[in-house]
Amino acid sequence: MHRRTFIRNTGFALSALPMQGLLHNSESIVLGHNAKRYQLDTSWSRADAARYPVNDCHEMVQDRKGRILLLTNDTHNNVLVYDQKGRILDSWGKEYPGAHGLTLFDEGGKDVLYICDNNRHQVIKTELNGNVLMVLDYPRESGLYSKAEEYIPTETAIGPGGDIYVADGYGKDYIHRYNPEGKYLGYFGGRGTEAGHLLNAHGITVDHRGAEPTLVVSSRQQHAFKRYLLDGKYLSTIHLPGAWVCRPVIHGNYLYAAVLQSDRAQGKRSGFLTILDKDWKVVSNPGGSSPQYKEGQLLELNQEQSVFAYPHDICVDRDENLYVAQWNSGKVYPYKLKPIS
Repeated sequence: MHRRTFIRNTGFALSALPMQGLLHNSESIVLGHNAKRYQLDTSWSRADAARYPVNDCHEMVQDRKGRILLLTNDTHNNVLVYDQKGRILDSWGKEYPGAHGLTLFDEGGKDVLYICDNNRHQVIKTELNGNVLMVLDYPRESGLYSKAEEYIPTETAIGPGGDIYVADGYGKDYIHRYNPEGKYLGYFGGRGTEAGHLLNAHGITVDHRGAEPTLVVSSRQQHAFKRYLLDGKYLSTIHLPGAWVCRPVIHGNYLYAAVLQSDRAQGKRSGFLTILDKDWKVVSNPGGSSPQYKEGQLLELNQEQSVFAYPHDICVDRDENLYVAQWNSGKVYPYKLKPIS
């Protein structure tokens, strides 16, 4: 489902609900299951809303200095740079009205960013201060698009050799591949219902936990992650019934993902988080139902605690804290979840 369609279909329901403000006594709220349980902190961000406003808080990453970078499509400041205590250290960017995807990559000992802009139909590579290094326009070479507007990139992932993978998650659901210099190499996926196809290829990451690196792509409308080799060969599907999963984030042996909404409560601020182990088993759903399997099949997931509206991304810091960015949720700043020993 395209973002514009989702907004149109759910607009009335959203307007009828109160704004998602800070929850009272949020630090008394415990979320999650098994060994992945957390204390909720809704007031982590100390940003001055007048000086550092946000619209949709889309994605977050942590750089090598320990700073937390937040991407928002508010063009007063597209990137807010925090310390781990929630204090603003820096801000930049006024030229990304469709800021959506934020990927950090270690390029020979130097952190660089890849920003996907829905409105510009481009991927922009920058330094951590916003200096632009490269711009990737729509992949005309693929022969799949008649105009730039058909291409709406949502996320990037960078392979071990520096190849760039771009998910056209709000366009035609192809995964496009470029070499490190931006030369077009090809594509795979595309919209469809067969195993190797995708429906709302919202996010993508490289998984280094196995014998060889693989790609994990969210097929959000199918409530699944799909796995591919780096050359695009389809491997398998991880089904997550009822969960509109956003981009996969791998930290240590676990995969973390924001769930935009529960399928049984679309348009009703029904998001939560999900955490999978290295064997692709769900071990915790902060804000959601306890993961249950019957005859090896995961039962439908849904929201059980109304602490999130529409979670869009999770950042896991070096101390195992989680930071949750939310879309279309009353312009709230990210929440922090502190692990409980």
